[in-house]
Amino acid sequence: MAAASAEGVSPSRAVAIAVSLGLVAHQIFRRYETYNVAVHAALLFGPPTLVTAFALPSEWSLPYAALVLYSTYLATLAISVVLYRLSPLHPLARYPGPLGCRISKLYMAAICVPGYQHKYIKSLHERYGDVVRIGPNELSIRDASLINPLMGPSGVPKGPHFIGRMLSATGLPLVGIQDTDVHLRRRKNWQRGMGPAAIKEYEHFIARRARQLLSRLEEQKGELNIGTWINYLTYDFMSDMAFGGGSELLEAGHDEGNVWALLDEGMFISTFFGHVPWLGVYIGKIPAATGNLIILLNRCVECTLARVKKGSEKKDLFHYLNQEDIPDAQPPPTQQLVDDGVLAIIAGADTTSSAMTTLVYCLLTHPDVYERLQAEIDKFYPPGEDPMSTKHHRQMSYLNAVLNEVMRVYPPVPGGSQRQVPPNGPGVLAGNLYLPPGTMFWCHIYSTQHDPRNFTDPSAFWPERWLLAAGDPSLPPTDPAARGFDKETLVHNEAGFLPFSHGPMNCVGKTLAMQEMRMVVCALLQRFRIRAGERFDREKFDREYRDYFTAPRPEVPVLLEVRE
Repeated sequence: MAAASAEGVSPSRAVAIAVSLGLVAHQIFRRYETYNVAVHAALLFGPPTLVTAFALPSEWSLPYAALVLYSTYLATLAISVVLYRLSPLHPLARYPGPLGCRISKLYMAAICVPGYQHKYIKSLHERYGDVVRIGPNELSIRDASLINPLMGPSGVPKGPHFIGRMLSATGLPLVGIQDTDVHLRRRKNWQRGMGPAAIKEYEHFIARRARQLLSRLEEQKGELNIGTWINYLTYDFMSDMAFGGGSELLEAGHDEGNVWALLDEGMFISTFFGHVPWLGVYIGKIPAATGNLIILLNRCVECTLARVKKGSEKKDLFHYLNQEDIPDAQPPPTQQLVDDGVLAIIAGADTTSSAMTTLVYCLLTHPDVYERLQAEIDKFYPPGEDPMSTKHHRQMSYLNAVLNEVMRVYPPVPGGSQRQVPPNGPGVLAGNLYLPPGTMFWCHIYSTQHDPRNFTDPSAFWPERWLLAAGDPSLPPTDPAARGFDKETLVHNEAGFLPFSHGPMNCVGKTLAMQEMRMVVCALLQRFRIRAGERFDREKFDREYRDYFTAPRPEVPVLLEVRE
């Protein structure tokens, strides 16, 4: 039947039809963004199948025709895509960037595997300038003056990054929701769960776990990796705060259930797929193809469903996310709660652990900072004073300066939050920057916070910069730590400081994270003198500070001495 219907079709004409269909398919892919596997399969294999069925040259066998026509169609599609992305006709052709980045996002996916994409992107900015093309339709931006126009109240929606990280185009956590209205609506429950009244309730959870940490650390002998114990603390606290309990890593003294192994490997795998979301969706449909990432996501589901089934015993985060605080309110859909649970586990434990572990490293490599911070903590929390009390935090300018400087030099989320100009809407104009419809971009945190136009000596860990910028009288210019600067001569642009992102879609847990870090640091330094262990390696920490969306903690071997 096929041969009869195609009588008279020459091989050259059949090939020409395949080429034409390949060019048409490119235009469809270019104009209509979808992560539907069935649609992709239809566009990739449907046209050459039709050509083979209805335009089969009589002199070709069916297998030979299929080989030639499929190859011609797919090669035409690939060549058309590559030439267009490299051509001056591409909407982002004006922006410089490496050849591999302009051709395919697979290039950046490969770059991210060792964990140094933050340094790679920073090097691109140093080479090409403030706007760099890091993907066929993606930019990295380093200009601090563009952060508010692009991410502020009238900013651009989230990008598709989390589709790849979650291996699905549906069921995304709050930070991955691309529809701004839906994001802000979903955020309301989080805002109640992270509001002042709720955080006041969570202080008891932090205090209990911090005391448990101190007790367990006193029992340890010899050198230990402080980051491991901070991991246990943050995960146990997160479980208390979000799910009303369920984790006792501090009590066990080891990674019971491989919690942190799952988190670290899951973040590593998901970072790769975040660069190629379409591939993440494909892989997500293959059982066991992504190893510990699927196990991690399933663990998040189990925690959430167990908490919802148990109900509210305490005013934990899910008390608000499940709308148990609103009389007669209908609970949200189960899938929404599961999505929120994923975010609570990953964001609630990983980022604060990263910051606190890094803080210990910075204190050990900067003894003058350690002594000054120790003196401030001893002033407000002398022996006998409860370090879990938050009443002095606002007065502790140096503690806040140290925390800010840790997150500036070593941001817990080095890349930031991906955004995308809606493909079916108008372009975005911010200053002299025009972003065509469909453009994805990052206001790259690591590059911006290490830009000398924003911060004097940007790679140096120097907390005093925050005191000078604020005009803090505790650090006059004559203080040696001021390095000869005053408020007028210091370069300090806080518009370029965004460890918690920026705007109405920023990190909803910022206040809680700062509270947890202040309480734990005060408790730790009141109780212990921390010294570098024999295996402590300053250069190794810098080498192993990596970017897998969040920043894994390199080892910080220490010796602890209980202070008299």
